[in-house]
Amino acid sequence: MSLTLPDLITALSFLAAFSSVLAVGLPLLIRSQRGSRLKAVAAQRETLSQSRLAGFNTRARLQPHRHEGLVKALLARLKLSAWLDDRNLRRRLAQAGWRGPSTMLNFLFARLACPVGFLALSLLYVSGVFADKPTIMKLAMVAGATWFGAVLPAILLTNAIQKRQQVLTRAFPDALDLMVICVEAGLSIEAAFARVTAEMADSSPEMSEEIGLTGAELAFLSDRRQAFENFADRTGLAAVKSLTTTLLQAEKYGTPVSVGLRVLSQENRDARLTAAEKKAAALPAKLTVPMILFFLPVLFLVIAGPAGIQVAGMMK
Repeated sequence: MSLTLPDLITALSFLAAFSSVLAVGLPLLIRSQRGSRLKAVAAQRETLSQSRLAGFNTRARLQPHRHEGLVKALLARLKLSAWLDDRNLRRRLAQAGWRGPSTMLNFLFARLACPVGFLALSLLYVSGVFADKPTIMKLAMVAGATWFGAVLPAILLTNAIQKRQQVLTRAFPDALDLMVICVEAGLSIEAAFARVTAEMADSSPEMSEEIGLTGAELAFLSDRRQAFENFADRTGLAAVKSLTTTLLQAEKYGTPVSVGLRVLSQENRDARLTAAEKKAAALPAKLTVPMILFFLPVLFLVIAGPAGIQVAGMMK
């Protein structure tokens, strides 16, 4: 069956009309992927904000305690209310992981109570045990105990900060690698932080908590810069400050976040390798004193012992 010219013209006309209808209707039928992704990101941010706020409201340690009024009244009577506005102390408490409305008051109360408590205990101890000692010695012991009670809260705070920073330093490379993977997979910064928080909850609760707090602040703070700066202040780590600087520059200048995170991850690996090589190079110098004190005397005893026994036998 052969096609005639009218049939060919009809078929071509039908194809042209169908193509025109298809070209006009397809943009109306196909949903915009960019619009759907923007809506998904907005919905994710809203969900993250609600979940983080609900978590903060239900955490027991963030709830105020009843003794706050007593501590505030004591500080006001002693004219020490200015201590409550010490931003440096509040930042150090956050670096130690001591957060909450009453943490500042508890620490200030400890600073006031420890010297008084150590003074009373030292007076009882000295009057009972060292009653026959000279008065100057007893006064020196009481003064030393009082001074130790005055510096004890600061010592405990410094030790807590150092231990927490060591834990965060060990966990930061893994968190950074996970963040790189999430960002390269197409997740936003908020979603990447939420994913890293969930993945590191078991391996490093401290790092998971810090990243989770940063993700929550990104969700409900209007200034994202403030959220990143708070992350650096809470940890006090140089590596975290570099991360916040990278994220801020990426948002300011529009550079790809994944590229900056990958470069930062590589620099972090190089820094860890350099630190390991430095410790390995310092190991011989550190082993010199233990070898002199413990190994050489035993070695000399083993070598010279039999000869000494023979000389002692011959002298008999």
